[in-house]
Amino acid sequence: MFAVSKLIIEGGHKLEGEISVHGAKNSALPVLAATMLCQGQSVIHNCPGLSDVEASVRILRHLGCKIQRDGSTLAVDSRNIVTCDIPDELMREMRSSIVFLGAIVSRMGCARLSFPGGCELGPRPIDLHLKALRQMGLLIDEQHGYLDCKVKSHLKGAHIALSFPSVGATENIMLAAVLAKGTTVITNAAREPEIIDLANYLNACGGKITGAGGGVVTIDGVAQLHGTEHTVIPDRIAATTFLTAAAITGSKLGLKDIDVGHLSQVIPMFEEAGCIVRWEGARMEIASPRKLHPIKIVRTMPYPGFPTDAQAPVMAMATLASGTSVFVENIFESRYKHAGELLRMGANIKVEGKVAVVEGVQNLYGAQVEAPDLRGGAALVVAGLAAEGATQLTGLHHIDRGYESMEHSLTSIGAKVRRI
Repeated sequence: MFAVSKLIIEGGHKLEGEISVHGAKNSALPVLAATMLCQGQSVIHNCPGLSDVEASVRILRHLGCKIQRDGSTLAVDSRNIVTCDIPDELMREMRSSIVFLGAIVSRMGCARLSFPGGCELGPRPIDLHLKALRQMGLLIDEQHGYLDCKVKSHLKGAHIALSFPSVGATENIMLAAVLAKGTTVITNAAREPEIIDLANYLNACGGKITGAGGGVVTIDGVAQLHGTEHTVIPDRIAATTFLTAAAITGSKLGLKDIDVGHLSQVIPMFEEAGCIVRWEGARMEIASPRKLHPIKIVRTMPYPGFPTDAQAPVMAMATLASGTSVFVENIFESRYKHAGELLRMGANIKVEGKVAVVEGVQNLYGAQVEAPDLRGGAALVVAGLAAEGATQLTGLHHIDRGYESMEHSLTSIGAKVRRI
């Protein structure tokens, strides 16, 4: 028998002070994949200590990169890539591993990898990725759960219209196109800040990408990329999670090292809930009322809409509001798994398809719960901070994928959280 790690969360404690927000998981992963395109060394700052990041490091090392970590800085030397395959066990560690496909075929002209793992959030097909790369000349043979890919001569530029503004597909196309022959134009491209961050890194390496952050991204292929120094943007979802933790506990909290522009979709939700949110530069402060107001409706949408990754922690916050909040999940089919665990803690939530109706209750109660996925796990931590008694949370491997030492961060601002 193996011991199961769990968080013990003692609810009812106010948060206070200031917390620094770590680098964005969803930016660090594609930037790390992009480092293998460079003939030289890249130094990536603000790279968080997450299990998904470490999985990316293991993939890069398997491919032949030399990597050194110094705190939150990773130095990646990609001059001696030796293989174009990723073993099944490495691919299964995270959903974002598919982003390596575009980079590997761009650098090596071939790739062999299995379908990725990660959180089970319903169908998250990679067909958009594969269709786009086929348009660029990649030959893909799908058999027995593996993708065998090769390029006859070289990848070529193409006009690619995405049926959905997929972040992963946009990133994969950018990684494949930056060294392709000719010009690639992506229409209906994802607009997330993480797309801009990847473009900024690639351009600093000698790439020619314009339009990132808009619906049309143009990539003029170049012959070679060189290494550079880059700082990963702050994690807007981690920042939102800490804001919900402050709100649900009726606390006043400061956040530093943030980009307020990346939080413009979530700030109105906190203001509607009765919180006072102020910011200046890279610092934000939230002051929460004794009783939260309900949020009339939260609709998840592609950026610049409300982020699907923020839905779960905001729902946890809404469980203690003085009225009814409605959530409509438009991105993933199975993103309400945390609702059942919140019910164990005394929440009143009714789920019907894409819609979840949250009736605020007077109190939540500590219980034994399990993180169903990354953001659902964060929601249960947030709920546990405000619950009466102690909450025991298992499934921590999900949380460790996207939050750097979450218990230490929360303890530093007054929460009573320990890992056993």
